[in-house]
Amino acid sequence: MRKFSLFFVAAAFLLTCSIPTWAGAGEPLAVRAVSENSAEAAAAVPELRKLGPAGLDALFTQYAAEIQSHLAGNPDINSARWERIAAALDAVGQQRNSYSAHLYWYTDLEQAKAAARATNRPILSLRLLGDLTDEFSCANSRFFRTVLYANPAVAEYLRANYILHWRSERAAPRIVIDYGDGRKLERTITGNSIHYILDQAGHPVDALPGLYGPGAFLPELVRAAALVRSLNGKNADQRFAQLNEYHRMRMRETSAAWEADLAAIGAKPRAEGSAIPLARPGAVDAAPVAVTKAVVEFDMLKSITADTRRLESLTDLTAWNRIASRHLGNASLDQNSQRLMQRELFPNRTGELTGAERDTLDAAVRKFQANIALDTVRNEYTLRSQMHAWYVADGGYVDLETLNERVYSKLFLTPKADPWLGLYNPEVYTGLENGGVTKP
Repeated sequence: MRKFSLFFVAAAFLLTCSIPTWAGAGEPLAVRAVSENSAEAAAAVPELRKLGPAGLDALFTQYAAEIQSHLAGNPDINSARWERIAAALDAVGQQRNSYSAHLYWYTDLEQAKAAARATNRPILSLRLLGDLTDEFSCANSRFFRTVLYANPAVAEYLRANYILHWRSERAAPRIVIDYGDGRKLERTITGNSIHYILDQAGHPVDALPGLYGPGAFLPELVRAAALVRSLNGKNADQRFAQLNEYHRMRMRETSAAWEADLAAIGAKPRAEGSAIPLARPGAVDAAPVAVTKAVVEFDMLKSITADTRRLESLTDLTAWNRIASRHLGNASLDQNSQRLMQRELFPNRTGELTGAERDTLDAAVRKFQANIALDTVRNEYTLRSQMHAWYVADGGYVDLETLNERVYSKLFLTPKADPWLGLYNPEVYTGLENGGVTKP
């Protein structure tokens, strides 16, 4: 496997080096993709995209100095050239802030499966609301870009061991609050994301629902890749039996870890049936599923829905926070992720931060890491344990689209059957014509 990987990397490098010889204008495609001539750039970017990871590598090689300068925290925000470089990287890699990750994402699953077969690698398939290239994709997918893909250890492992793919479930709902004095606040309002681990044929073998800290995410990637390799060459019955046992084992491990965490904080599981039954899941019900993004969305959701009391009953997080505090190490953000946060918090800042700005950044990082730790334990103990149970109940085989539909309707509470994602209820009177709804 190691020899094959080295051969593939070498082949990609040779392909990258050969690009200048077939650039139509006598320049490398990577140079033309950042041309001031927008028509020339628009023609070059798709050609680089067609080359797969080698096309993205060509851009990273050509603009290594500019990328390293930006990663080191020395961006030239007034540089039109950098804006063109970043745009080309995002378009070829199909990820916003691609410069921070150096990851190539397929958006066609069949192409991803072909690449997986050619490289004997599993597929990491991301499902999200919005597009991974959009600033306003759903909150968790934005956090993935900062917390996971920008993490050098995670990104390096993904480049070497996985084929990456993403697909949008639907557009991410956005809300704009206009304060009437020129100030506006724009946010996404609901939605969740999930990483599926697929074999080379596109069959799901495991999944990581919602946000995980990098210290928890990377070991699960390693374990899942080993699982896929162990399934190679086995017939259908053997594969189903192995997957069934794998998920039974993971359920036992999760249960043991849960009991250990509860014992460590001196708590007991909530009595079965004590949760308030929910007759009609809506956006407020779905929001607590993802804690980190809920911090961004809760107050706004409570402002535009009538379900606030039900929300409060679902968000007793005292015990969860105590458990999460035991796993803060898995949520630690590396320097690359923190610098990305800094650039987004202070987009117009050049040079060193002021003392007040540094305090703001440090506080934001601490709170973000605490929320990531909370999300990680809740996702692992609740959402993912449910998915393990589904695998066992289905005998070790789950069709990807059937599983994904179940995830979004049963786990994330945003079923396709509800085009309003729980944000609109015709039975709730608003005093607005047509309930404030505009339809195309």
